[in-house]
Amino acid sequence: MDRRTFNTALMGAAVTSLAGCATSGAGGGSGNSGRSVFYQGVGDRLTQFDVDTSAATLTPRGAVTLPSNIQYVWPHPSRKFLYVSSTDAASGNAPNPGKVHRVTAVRVDANGALQLHGEPAVLPQRPIHTSVDATGSYVFNAYNSPSNLTVHRINSDGTVGAQVPQSAKLDTGIFAHQIIPTPSNRSVILVTRGNRPEAKKAEDPGALKIYNFNQSQLTPLANLAVGGKGGHGYGPRHVAFHPNKPWVYVCVESQNEMHMHTMQGDSLSPEPAYKKTTTVGNYDIHFPQATGAIHVHPNGRTVYISNRANATVNFNGKPVFQGGENNIAVFSINQTTGEPTLVQNIDPQSFHIRTFSIDPTGKLLVAASIVDMNVRDGNNVRYVPAGMTVFRIGDDGKLTFVRKYDVELGGKLQWWTGFAALS
Repeated sequence: MDRRTFNTALMGAAVTSLAGCATSGAGGGSGNSGRSVFYQGVGDRLTQFDVDTSAATLTPRGAVTLPSNIQYVWPHPSRKFLYVSSTDAASGNAPNPGKVHRVTAVRVDANGALQLHGEPAVLPQRPIHTSVDATGSYVFNAYNSPSNLTVHRINSDGTVGAQVPQSAKLDTGIFAHQIIPTPSNRSVILVTRGNRPEAKKAEDPGALKIYNFNQSQLTPLANLAVGGKGGHGYGPRHVAFHPNKPWVYVCVESQNEMHMHTMQGDSLSPEPAYKKTTTVGNYDIHFPQATGAIHVHPNGRTVYISNRANATVNFNGKPVFQGGENNIAVFSINQTTGEPTLVQNIDPQSFHIRTFSIDPTGKLLVAASIVDMNVRDGNNVRYVPAGMTVFRIGDDGKLTFVRKYDVELGGKLQWWTGFAALS
């Protein structure tokens, strides 16, 4: 399986399709001309939407209920199954550890309809990210608190098999946020974010932990504590691979930056070739401003990253938005050097964009907010519901707002959304 086939199968800048992200298809802006579907996770409910790329519309069709609240979703290379991690634990470093942590196989019918497939596998703690290797033989899960990872077999019928014990002692860092195989499928990256400094707690360092991957086993390959300070001042969240160049883009959450590394064998360059700011303004490390998701367009000419903020202050007895930026930052990619250049920041008209994705044709981007929000409007308070915001993608990669679908969360979180190409 060559590199482009791998990226197409997994669809994602988190590798391609629905892992939150970009798409299958390379070449021109039209990308894949096949059918696609969109999925939305709110609480424990995974909903299917039909996609009309010409009209830029999403139409709800059906849904399945998972054992607990959906955290992440990743497609099998065959496109016939999704692997959904879920938990009843609280998010972040909150003290509620929960009890129902699962990874579940979901069958995808020809029209995109979903059906639970086999028994969910029990996981040891709250999973935060899920991915599948290029052969479709293993599903990886990352856990944030304490930082950890697991590898499970995928059975020949697509159901989730047994966890594979790891023989090697693995350094899993602090606050893992993503686990993803590299395009060669010979190595796996665990992105460990660390934690920002707090009033009574020092900063925890971040790093990219890279492991060799061979027949279900992970062994240490590299530990990239970028910046020369042992990982301090470095809070990486997710990585995204270019579809046909040896370039890797890193979403650096705590510093509101995008970094570009080059692939070096099965590892990455120890330091990035480029560092770019993602926001319009500048923010102190103590201000609650952060990056979110990152995805590369399937034609490889643009990379997108979300900026998010949702902290509140009291106004007239109600919590209202404190301030900061909520937008999609658009970077053009120099096709010779891989350097990203910021060309646009566009407002999704909602707050805390944790998840967004690009349809497999490369024509639409849908950004989803995790929460609703009150905002100050003069002397009044205005309610802004959570939503799914649809943008058209131009030939130059820039975004144009089309519409926002309001989403009633009912006390739940819209934790994950994503496009998928249908087989």
